[in-house]
Amino acid sequence: MTRRSTGAMVVTAALALPLALTMGLPSANAVPADTTGSSAAQADPAGDHKALGLSADEKLVATSVVTDKDGTQHIRYDRTFKGLRVIGGDLVLEKSRSGAKKDVHFNASGKAAVASTTPRKSAAEASSVAMQNARRSATAKAEDSELVVWAGGASPRLAWEVVTEGIKADQTPSRLHTLVDAESGAIVHSWDEVKHGTGNSQYSGQVTLNSIQSGTQWLLKDSIGNFTTDLNGATSGTGTQFTDADNVWGNGSTTSRQTAGVDAQYGAEKTYAYFNSVQGRAGIWNDGRGARSRVHYGNAYANAFWDGTQMTYGDGANNARPLTSIDVAAHEMSHGVTENTANLNYSGDAGGLNEASSDIFGAAVEFHANNTTDVGDYLIGEKINIRGNGTPLRYMDKPSRDGQSPDCWSTNTKNLDPHYSSGALNHWFYMAAEGSGAKTINGVSYDSPTCGGAPAVTGAGRTNVEKVWYRTLSTKLTSGSTYAAARNGAIASAKELYGATSQTCKSVEAAFNAIAVPVGTEKCDGTTTPPPTGGNLLQNPGFESGAVSWTGTSGPITNNTGRPARTGSWKAWLGGNGSTSTETIQQSVAIPSTVTAATLSFWLRTDTAESGSTAYDSMRVQVVDGASTTTLATYTNVGTNATYTQKSFNLTAYKGKTVTVKYLMNEDSSLQTSFVVDDTALATS
Repeated sequence: MTRRSTGAMVVTAALALPLALTMGLPSANAVPADTTGSSAAQADPAGDHKALGLSADEKLVATSVVTDKDGTQHIRYDRTFKGLRVIGGDLVLEKSRSGAKKDVHFNASGKAAVASTTPRKSAAEASSVAMQNARRSATAKAEDSELVVWAGGASPRLAWEVVTEGIKADQTPSRLHTLVDAESGAIVHSWDEVKHGTGNSQYSGQVTLNSIQSGTQWLLKDSIGNFTTDLNGATSGTGTQFTDADNVWGNGSTTSRQTAGVDAQYGAEKTYAYFNSVQGRAGIWNDGRGARSRVHYGNAYANAFWDGTQMTYGDGANNARPLTSIDVAAHEMSHGVTENTANLNYSGDAGGLNEASSDIFGAAVEFHANNTTDVGDYLIGEKINIRGNGTPLRYMDKPSRDGQSPDCWSTNTKNLDPHYSSGALNHWFYMAAEGSGAKTINGVSYDSPTCGGAPAVTGAGRTNVEKVWYRTLSTKLTSGSTYAAARNGAIASAKELYGATSQTCKSVEAAFNAIAVPVGTEKCDGTTTPPPTGGNLLQNPGFESGAVSWTGTSGPITNNTGRPARTGSWKAWLGGNGSTSTETIQQSVAIPSTVTAATLSFWLRTDTAESGSTAYDSMRVQVVDGASTTTLATYTNVGTNATYTQKSFNLTAYKGKTVTVKYLMNEDSSLQTSFVVDDTALATS
């Protein structure tokens, strides 16, 4: 169960019968409970460009608009820079009814400007690098290359996006996107459109399909536009529309080619019905367009090609039985919804959030379908018997039961395969909906633990939490979002939908506590932030929760590997741009009047491309006390030290006050200097 991030979607899996599905037009009366999707044409790119303070070289490209009942708009934009497509430059702008900017969610650093759009490396050189990369796992040939800006890391880079196509050793196809730095020729990022899904079989019992009649024949197609075609063993093409004389489809066995078509059509109809009636989403793109699917059968695999979403079926070892259970079908189609909202990457924390989103909506659709043969549950793929021992693919109440998924978030979660890093968010969804501890639902027994001794969680109800997560996905997250961003986004969404003192908000927040995601900036009313441990007054002092508790410029707090963290994976990397820039991070903290001593400390690593004894680039460590700003120290490109060194300052004079600890970086127009801060502390005694 997988996804890709841009363009046509490609998935591999095994299937007995080649099929194709299309998601079609929405029903005319779909009205969301809390928001309405509207055309990207309703956006104001020129006005928003000015409000965001973007350079004249950057252009905004609206991809979607979500409008709340009170007129608030959540506008999702991609960007171009000097006409080049910016990959990873997505953002969500929140505007009031009057058009005023309320908030903005940038991906990564939020920056898109590069010093030059003239590549040092040619397209041919980039293609050669990409081919070497592709041939590590597949036979490959270069298909296309495009000069782009990569903005998904700590700082933007001019890059070539090279697409290569080939066949892997297991005979599954590969369509690999490789981003090659246009200056150095190094690979900065890559992803494969082709992902691998597995399974054995699925049955939903006798079901009602919304087929329509054409002349003397019935079509496996509904009035909305969902339809299923049979590729008849072909490896390409659009397939043949399933037809039948008596409108009785299949026989419940793979001896009839129609049976797999019934399962696929039923899954498509139920998924569309859920998003349409519960979430108010008019199809995958929220604009009524249908999505064409092609599935071809070759060797041990059937390879599913969706324009915008995906389905996976069967496995190479047992390809005579199709995989089309309700939750699996909904899981795969929901990847298309994710791609057309937050467009979450399929790596790091974002990969886990992506995969878990499909699990969440897979379970939601299964409950909504209310099928007596495949009842709603919090088990993913329980019907497909993927392991051959009757166990499901994943357990949302206790993900670790599968042997590989974590119950709790940690700094290592981002290093796991997305199918496993999804475990923590699946666990959050179950507890937010149903609560922790033992419970039986629809005859299935669950027992969900909290992490690290966190208090028990009271559930707020599945339907409420489904809506919270959909709003988070569609209005708060960007392509590189972390679990920390998911926590802030979900709590904010719960407050917007149900109120800051609602049980839903409290359950959402408590469930994130229960999977060990650190406290962020968003909180429900009536709750308090736990005091820092170890006498440290600073929240998120080692930055391991991402850009949480710290404010200032978007981007410096990062896990980009271009500079090492002292401990963990995250740090504050200020500078390193090689262009005129100013960056800040800061945090307000109350120093009790009863302390006898207060000491600010942090570890600093510096490096530079500058030379000589002139200070071109600097970072100031400051304390802001009301209208007064005191600079504790200034570090420059002169005397840099590429080894972490601890710095300490006495802040006892500020006891009894709430002050702001601030790091301010200024860089000139050429040659980079990097100031990397980690493991901060404001210790008292």
